Amino acid sequence: MITVQKAAINTALVAALVGGGAYLAMGYPILSLATSSTGSQSSTDSAKGGHQANGITEQLLTGTTATRVKNAVLAANPGATVHRVETDAEGAVYEAHITKADGSRATVKLDGSFNITATQAGHGLR
Repeated sequence: MITVQKAAINTALVAALVGGGAYLAMGYPILSLATSSTGSQSSTDSAKGGHQANGITEQLLTGTTATRVKNAVLAANPGATVHRVETDAEGAVYEAHITKADGSRATVKLDGSFNITATQAGHGLR
């Protein structure tokens, strides 16, 4: 016979697998199944965005602007994976969320001329 706790965990697990989201069931975290690809913005991560700070909502970048940000970030961080590129709500013009070649995560900040102005360690994915 299945216990109530096991049933709740199984239900949350199915919901996480179907929805790809992060859920918490009975104190047990179930992680997202999001993936990404090296040197590009993954389809799962590109659906994210909308972080707000200082009354500004960040917007995902597309087209030439996204390509220029990615190219600048990858030139400075060989072998990195770019998860997403977006406008920045905290002082820079653009930012890129990355995983470096060594596996560490970071947020790279850029100015309007696509120059890197800062790299914040420990950031990256939300």
